[in-house]
Amino acid sequence: MSNSDIYSCGRISRRHLFQQPIGALLGGAVGALWAEDGKLKDARLAGPAKADAVIFLFMCGGVSHIDTFDPKGNKHAGKLIDAIGFGDNVAEMKRPVIPCLRTFKNYGQAGTPVSDWFPHIGGRIDDIAVVRSMWCHEGNHFPAVIETQTGHRGRAFDNPSFGGWASYALGSGNRNLPTYVNVGRPSSPVQLTGGYLGATYAATPFQAGPTPIPNLYPPKSSDAVEREKQMETLARLNREFRERHELNTDIAARVGAYELAGRMQLSAPEVVDLSKEPKHILDLYGVGEKPTDDFGRQLLMARRLVENGVRFVQLCHAGGGNGSWDAHGDMKVQGPLCAAVDKPIAGLLQDLKQRGMLQRTLVVFSSEFGRSPWSQNTTGRDHNPKGFSVWLAGGGVKGGTVHGATDEFGYQAVENRHYYSDLHATILKQLGLDHKKMQFRALGRSFRLVEEAHGAIEQILI
Repeated sequence: MSNSDIYSCGRISRRHLFQQPIGALLGGAVGALWAEDGKLKDARLAGPAKADAVIFLFMCGGVSHIDTFDPKGNKHAGKLIDAIGFGDNVAEMKRPVIPCLRTFKNYGQAGTPVSDWFPHIGGRIDDIAVVRSMWCHEGNHFPAVIETQTGHRGRAFDNPSFGGWASYALGSGNRNLPTYVNVGRPSSPVQLTGGYLGATYAATPFQAGPTPIPNLYPPKSSDAVEREKQMETLARLNREFRERHELNTDIAARVGAYELAGRMQLSAPEVVDLSKEPKHILDLYGVGEKPTDDFGRQLLMARRLVENGVRFVQLCHAGGGNGSWDAHGDMKVQGPLCAAVDKPIAGLLQDLKQRGMLQRTLVVFSSEFGRSPWSQNTTGRDHNPKGFSVWLAGGGVKGGTVHGATDEFGYQAVENRHYYSDLHATILKQLGLDHKKMQFRALGRSFRLVEEAHGAIEQILI
């Protein structure tokens, strides 16, 4: 491996960079952290992209489509139907359909039904396209997260997360901020990985609260003059190290991360400082209210990140372990979770729209699978990868649209079925990328993000 394989930007020589005054102050930029144009230029579609950025809302554990966006009524409640177990138990069995305790209201010009768990999102339904016919293979949390996040089943190869692919292909919109940011605790590290693309393309973790970026700020005892001397020394040491040693991608990414952190000290504090937002905007996101304060702050930070050139912001809600949206025992556990995200998500859509950003920002709502029509002797629902719902808004999406359908029980996608990779292909198209050309050569073979798919879901696109 040569240095050019690692530092492939080619737009400014390393030696020339460090001879510039700004090089001493900010440190050298590594690889894609400096190459703003990104890689995979051959994958660009003709014409302008519909979207510049993605805000990907991932509800960890499995949202029940039956209780939110895909109403089935209760005429089959109590009926024994063909079912399978969840997780490792996939034995065929008979299980009773449990009743749905939610009420649905028709929203928007098309009268799209949304449950009483999501009244605020229902109020924005004219901006939203609901796809009711998603499916994937895996029926357990960790394998399903791998499948839906990487487009591949299992970890035989170190496949990157979808956000990593987007970061690699698009490059940075602001060299002082990461290209790919994750906010909130994920269900799996796979949701953050850059995989064989290299650690440079992994997500940079941000967190809610008074310190969104841990260890970003220099010590208070360090003044500006001292800090500048430190950065000059760091730049010199980094330069000498690179000239003497070949670097693997993990080391290159670590060096790049430190140098990016140095640049972030100049711009990130202002970007993540929510104190400058007016009260009516804070109220729109539910900041300062229970139970919406935490997720409201995260979404408001996501808007500010996208506003400042971050390409892909992933928000993981209620992650860790199987995810809190997992609801085997009682469906009522999803009620408080819906209450925590409903107003902030609707506020995000309204805020983006009133700023003229929604038409260029693609917002996606998903989880790793849906929930089953039946239970195992409880009032909860099991895992269901065979049919579930996602929705998209903005970024060239046809709002007020409902596409696809599950069967009469909400078990299997039966009409306009879309494997999860079709969602990946749709997002890529709106970003101006051809999913068939998203390829990377590693380990002696070519890899693609989208291997098994029909393509973009054209019916929901403008």
